[in-house]
Amino acid sequence: MRASDAERERIAETLREAVAEGRLEMEEFEQRLDAAYKARTHRELEPLVRDLPAPGTQVRPVGRASAATGSELRWADRIGKPATSSGGFALWGGFGRRGNWTVGRKFTGFAMWGGGDIDLREANFEDREVVIRCFTIMGGIHVTVPPELNVEVRGIGIMGGFGESSKDEGVPSPDAPRVRITGFALMGGVGVERKRSKAERQRLKEAERERELGRERGRLEKGEGRDGF
Repeated sequence: MRASDAERERIAETLREAVAEGRLEMEEFEQRLDAAYKARTHRELEPLVRDLPAPGTQVRPVGRASAATGSELRWADRIGKPATSSGGFALWGGFGRRGNWTVGRKFTGFAMWGGGDIDLREANFEDREVVIRCFTIMGGIHVTVPPELNVEVRGIGIMGGFGESSKDEGVPSPDAPRVRITGFALMGGVGVERKRSKAERQRLKEAERERELGRERGRLEKGEGRDGF
């Protein structure tokens, strides 16, 4: 059966989602995308996405279960793991929790004349409900969270600040953990920032570039078709 323009675009969108989620390497994506726009029948289109889930389906890629971490996993896969840390302490120095670590259901951070860095973008969670308590005295603690995480900030700043900012807008995911950040800052500060990781920003940028490329190819092909008639 002959394929329509809408069917080719649907296949192209599935490929774009796949490269954005890390399921396809860029070289393979470009080859499949080119084949999709050149396809004339369903038989040519179907093999291009046979090994891929539909766009938006949260399925872990086959063969990558042991290597997938952080933002590559579904939220359900990041909840219920044994805690690797339940606190951080800094006195005239600093502490950091970043990368692939598991935050305890109750985490306490303290910084006096020093600083702390708590990054949850690639973290796992001991429980679906997590409380992070931050206390600073003439110091600071910075908490970085992904835009899709459910975060509630309730803290007090005394001659200091305790608040939330957003660098990357996002909609909290219903299946994401709920993190409540409390505490106080005395002559210091606690800041919570919503920010995507560098790798995720790059994936989104590449996906948007490929979407624009696909739209441009589609416009060119439709233009060529009209000229042919």
